[in-house]
Amino acid sequence: MNISVIGFGIYSVALSLDMNENGHNVKIWSERNDDYKNKKDFAPILDMAIPEGISISNDIKDVLTNADLIVICTASKYVREVCISMKKYYNRNTPICIASKGIENDTLCFLDDVVTDTLHPKNLSVISGPTFAIDLINKDPVALAIASSSNKAHDIVTKALCNSHLKLRKSKEMHGIELCGTIKNIIAIASGILDGLGYSDSTRAFLINESMHDIKELLSKLKCDKKVILSFAGIGDLILTCSSPKSRNYKFGVMLGLKKDKKEIDEYLNKNTTEGYYALLSIHKLVKNKKIDMPIINIIYDIIMETQAQKTSDFRVETADTPHKLPEFLINKA
Repeated sequence: MNISVIGFGIYSVALSLDMNENGHNVKIWSERNDDYKNKKDFAPILDMAIPEGISISNDIKDVLTNADLIVICTASKYVREVCISMKKYYNRNTPICIASKGIENDTLCFLDDVVTDTLHPKNLSVISGPTFAIDLINKDPVALAIASSSNKAHDIVTKALCNSHLKLRKSKEMHGIELCGTIKNIIAIASGILDGLGYSDSTRAFLINESMHDIKELLSKLKCDKKVILSFAGIGDLILTCSSPKSRNYKFGVMLGLKKDKKEIDEYLNKNTTEGYYALLSIHKLVKNKKIDMPIINIIYDIIMETQAQKTSDFRVETADTPHKLPEFLINKA
């Protein structure tokens, strides 16, 4: 198949390598105007040249031409903008798979709704689960949950991605998968804060368990099946993201807990897509607008916002009392 990947980051690189291994031709769209034809740096984390069968271009028309499948893998805040730029060249019969995680901040729309609103695809899938890019690149056994609007959408994504080291498990819950994939990044920041403050693995497990209960109730309030919390996109991704230093959101939280200075944190945020912070703004707004009681989100929001207020445009945890609200909250939570 000819597969178009929209977005050039380490996760899109990992998916592209996997699909290329499966015998598919992959075109990656990058907004950067770099010349990749002779470039050996396929990705900063990889010491390798661009493999045969993979090309990179900043020409959206060229990338979308003759595509059998389109995989959207940009930061969530750019999904609508990217879809609008695709609209002129997109054929509605071409299936789309969303690998991005998050909720649109302004509208509070799920990403499948953003894609449907702008491109109206006939076949749409969402994937999410406990899969770090580097682990997929190293061909470690990994798994993702997939929810699709049609059998055709499911089958073509399965053909593109599945092999001896990547498994897909079917779900009916598109919004449920997206919600779990969004919230786990927020909880990962909280987990990192606890680690940075020196709390134990037991306290982190405490946080994960309490978060699961709150996520389950949120799923129910939004008319999603609560059982999705048991999927790869739910507990699988929550455990991974909240406990591994490979997680960018977890590392961000650790920096907050360690009270790193503003310059170091700003450099980290500029170099790393930290979806959890933007997800926090969206989810906090969502639960507030829907009048849903989700205390774990509220306390994380209060900690981050209070920290922000202590120094202009500074995420730093400036006082000991602010982050310690989190373990106090866990103990006192009903």
